[in-house]
Amino acid sequence: MEITFDGDKVITAHLNGHIIRTDQPAEYGGTNSAPAPFELFLASIGTCAGIYIKSFCDKRQISTDGIKIIQTMEYDKEKKLASIFKLDIQLPAGFPEKYTGAVINAAELCLVKKTINNQPEFIVTSSIQI
Repeated sequence: MEITFDGDKVITAHLNGHIIRTDQPAEYGGTNSAPAPFELFLASIGTCAGIYIKSFCDKRQISTDGIKIIQTMEYDKEKKLASIFKLDIQLPAGFPEKYTGAVINAAELCLVKKTINNQPEFIVTSSIQI
């Protein structure tokens, strides 16, 4: 992955042929032309859980029409960090009741969630290009 600085507060990730732009809201000096990096982080949690739910349903030929995840978070004001992420998987009427717990288990398999729970180490370095 390569990260580029593309003017103003726009920072772009180039990954596997994809371009993922970020910006900052106007109150933080950006133009709000793209999600902020933390918003993408939050979206990665919900979408990761979603793909595991989608795979679970696809394997059982259960329609995902009407399924949605409502994601919220609690914020620790002292640490100034998110402290709890909540995912409410809302299932439509007619969803097979015997699978409601299994859908939660599928969402728990999310690699983003597992990585956060593992508390990975970050190593940041710098180098001068020649």
